[in-house]
Amino acid sequence: MKTRVTDLLGIRYPIIQGGMQWVGLAELASAVSNAGGLGILTALTQPTPQDLYREIERCRRMTDKPFAVNLTVFPTAEPRPYGEYVDALLDADVRIVETAGSGAKDHFSKLKARGVIIVHKCVAVRHALSAESQGVDAISIDGFECAGHPGEEDIPGLVLIPAAARRVKVPLIASGGIGDGRGMAAALALGAEGVNMGTRFCCTKEAPIHDDIKRALMNAKEMDTTLIFRSLRNSARVFKNTVAENVVQMERSPDGCSFSDIHHLVAGQRGRDALRSGKIEDGIISAGMVIGLINDIPTCAELLDRMVTECRERLASAASAFRE
Repeated sequence: MKTRVTDLLGIRYPIIQGGMQWVGLAELASAVSNAGGLGILTALTQPTPQDLYREIERCRRMTDKPFAVNLTVFPTAEPRPYGEYVDALLDADVRIVETAGSGAKDHFSKLKARGVIIVHKCVAVRHALSAESQGVDAISIDGFECAGHPGEEDIPGLVLIPAAARRVKVPLIASGGIGDGRGMAAALALGAEGVNMGTRFCCTKEAPIHDDIKRALMNAKEMDTTLIFRSLRNSARVFKNTVAENVVQMERSPDGCSFSDIHHLVAGQRGRDALRSGKIEDGIISAGMVIGLINDIPTCAELLDRMVTECRERLASAASAFRE
């Protein structure tokens, strides 16, 4: 395949693995890159900038293809030394960075000065235009269906992707609700030049999470996610388990709740432990609505090859409606 995204990133297929906390490790990133997509290491999964540097080197030993590092900069109760993480990935000569969060712009100038390609994730067209004006090289636009933080405007991909494509001039990547070749064909038809997937890559053999978690996601339906942190104006889409439902119930109480009230339920350490132990009910598990479209656990290579074949078939089938 050839789009501006494949040309920009130096990849065979315009398919990008989302930067997922606790999941974006070398095993998965290298497998996606070796399969022809763009694998992504998640910087803040690593406890320290020095650990990130070592993980980058470990990934480099597992693939000679391009891969990226995700750096998400959101306001948090315990801020991380983001500048030091940027220095670590620059010291490791990373050429592509996926950024997200309002604070990421503070690091654009340093990244651009070193010639790093920046793919910035957004949940609204106005955010995409702002990032574009600050010199990012591509925009990844997240629809309401996505796992993680979809923003507060609740615009689904069917509207958000073409709305962004109509105004954004840099290459556009569609994210949220995409898990197969049909979704990829739709994204391309809507004006995107690539796709970003997180939840779908969790259900691959190389994903570094417990098989019981993979099977739980595979067996779920599209209704089996919920939104937490709505009352705090920091919405996050997660798998609908006991912990998530308890959070929602607390948020809906007449007196509401503060983040400190629910911190013990949503702590990142608890979610990481659940991913490792396979106990799906024990912590917050990020998941998008696309879980309703997942019915197997292939290798990354099998998934990408199948997606590209199906995408080609779907686009050809649609085009045949106009043949004389």
